[in-house]
Amino acid sequence: MQNVSTRELCVWIDSTLSTTSFNDYCPNGLQVEGQPQVSHIIAGVTACEALIDEAIAKGADTLLVHHGWFWKGEDPRVRGTRKNRLAKLLAHNINLLAYHLPLDAHPVLGNNAQLAQILGLIPDRQALLDTTHIENNLPVTAGPGNLIWLGSMPGAPNLGQIAQQTEQRLGRAPLVIGDMDMKIERIAWCTGAAQNMLGDAIDAGAQCFITGEISEPVVHLARESGVAFISAGHHATERYGVQALGREITRTFNVRVDFIDIDNPV
Repeated sequence: MQNVSTRELCVWIDSTLSTTSFNDYCPNGLQVEGQPQVSHIIAGVTACEALIDEAIAKGADTLLVHHGWFWKGEDPRVRGTRKNRLAKLLAHNINLLAYHLPLDAHPVLGNNAQLAQILGLIPDRQALLDTTHIENNLPVTAGPGNLIWLGSMPGAPNLGQIAQQTEQRLGRAPLVIGDMDMKIERIAWCTGAAQNMLGDAIDAGAQCFITGEISEPVVHLARESGVAFISAGHHATERYGVQALGREITRTFNVRVDFIDIDNPV
């Protein structure tokens, strides 16, 4: 294996994920500066203390995550858990690289793209030139920033079958709202905490919406609209983009990347 300068790696990821195209809730890219050379990356979903401890134990010089730090609206003071996390990174000179919406949206490496592969979904955006979609004026993406993807599952299964396949592929039982015998032909999905986008999925003609989390009002909207809702887990739906990005980093720079899954029931 080889190494790459931290700067070169950040420039490459920023270009690959088109980070400047997003108005995000946090800074994307290098959030905490550590060593100038990257030779061993620990990838994970969230920059929690447990993941930092794993990076320290394995002698890694860089953390690569989807959920980083410094979110809009947070208390900016460095104390408590923030102080503990930051102190460990600084003491061991570890870089923290975090990519939020750019990693959700990437058409190949992104969480939505990777979740589609895991669940066996066929995105409509792969058939942008299909005249059927043009004639019917059906969107292939929806919601803020076109973060919602639309498509189908081969065989046009019912809701119960989709829920069962989701559980098998993600390794956790989803919370499902809707008639399990309901035939589903058009599916919308957006990883993470996209429950408030259910209305956008409905407007886009979806019969089922898959995301990570659920909230109380969403249950009523799903029931009253007749559109099924699958809450498959925030963490469970967002484990795959950072792994795909890690594999691409290894392929491009021959740098070691190890994914560590710090489980989260949400």
